[in-house]
Amino acid sequence: MGFNEEERLESAYVMGTYARKPVELVRGRGMQVEDSEGRAYLDFVSGVGAVSLGHCHPALVSAIRDQAETLVHVSNYYYIEHRGEVARAVSDLLNACVPEKERAPWRSFFSNSGAEANECAFKLARLHAKKRAHAAALASGADEDAARAAADAAPRIIVTLGNSFHGRTLATLAATAQPAKQEAFQPLPDGFVRASINDVDSLEALFAEQGDAICALMVECVQGESGVHPCTAEFLQAARRLTQERGALLMCDEIQCGVYRCGTHPFGFQHFGVTPDVVTIAKGIASGFPMGMCAARAEVADSFAAGDHGSTFGGSCLAVAAAEATLRALADEGVAQSVERVGAYLREKLAALPHVAEVRGLGLMVAADLDEGASAPDVVAAGLDEGLLLNSTGPRTLRFLPPLVCSEVDVDALCERLGRIL
Repeated sequence: MGFNEEERLESAYVMGTYARKPVELVRGRGMQVEDSEGRAYLDFVSGVGAVSLGHCHPALVSAIRDQAETLVHVSNYYYIEHRGEVARAVSDLLNACVPEKERAPWRSFFSNSGAEANECAFKLARLHAKKRAHAAALASGADEDAARAAADAAPRIIVTLGNSFHGRTLATLAATAQPAKQEAFQPLPDGFVRASINDVDSLEALFAEQGDAICALMVECVQGESGVHPCTAEFLQAARRLTQERGALLMCDEIQCGVYRCGTHPFGFQHFGVTPDVVTIAKGIASGFPMGMCAARAEVADSFAAGDHGSTFGGSCLAVAAAEATLRALADEGVAQSVERVGAYLREKLAALPHVAEVRGLGLMVAADLDEGASAPDVVAAGLDEGLLLNSTGPRTLRFLPPLVCSEVDVDALCERLGRIL
């Protein structure tokens, strides 16, 4: 059909929620994609960090093909192959930095996206608080009516961080502490309050003032959509201490920074010396196939009973087959060590480019701020002519989320072309 006809059809029949770049991508392999005109591009966006194995990895292609020929979808009313295996593998990864004698299973809910995973986490946090309050009232000698009243009065506030991003459903948008994204969709669900990232004093003040009403604190250990801003270890350790003191949950949104994106360890929180109660996962977990998970420590997960939450397609036959193949390939190919090494090389090379004022990030989750007068969106547009897929998160910020198979050779090609643009 070609680019021009595809552009015409989408303009007529697709909602205009994206300002698409003037290119139609039709095939890919590893770090490279190709458009309908046969032009090749190095991909430093990777489906916004989702294509963890690179495009069309043979293990992923084989797993999806084999599963599609066997069984595509039934329902969560039934057991299927691979789902338990994926849940166990994720539990083991979440326990990777926990002393062996202290490890316990994590339990997962399977969804289709990161926003759905976060919605699950919000529901779980509030339900867990209600059930704890109910049980505590009964234990203190209250009758059932008083226990129900205690449950109704349980903490319900969820704290998120300024400039966070947790999704675009109404609840996850309410949790996303960016007023510009929220303004057009008011009124949003209530029950969310904002704290400042890396400000321990203000977080302590918030818990001192509202701690009895707080059921959870959700953080991105490395904020992605704001332009790759890591939390400090001091801040996250204070978050863990304050939530434990108040009986609230610490929830880590690992949708962008998880699944080896930060290198060294499977999840971002493991780089900061904390262990949360709830972790949300998506993007790279199935290397581009739609997949999300909300994982919780067993005593928290057990707050859910049958019927409390659900999904028609979550944890489908195809999704869990893709996730199992992805996790196995990531382990077999030693991706964690490669991501750490190549990420450090990427940051070093970017910092040496003209008009780059600051570089930050962990692993292959990297941002470069340009100096005054330079335009990140203009660089992204010019990148197409240089055979680069790039992304900007602000007027002067470029974000780099390549597939985790990115090599030093790919970084050299990026920086040579980017240097010409800058």
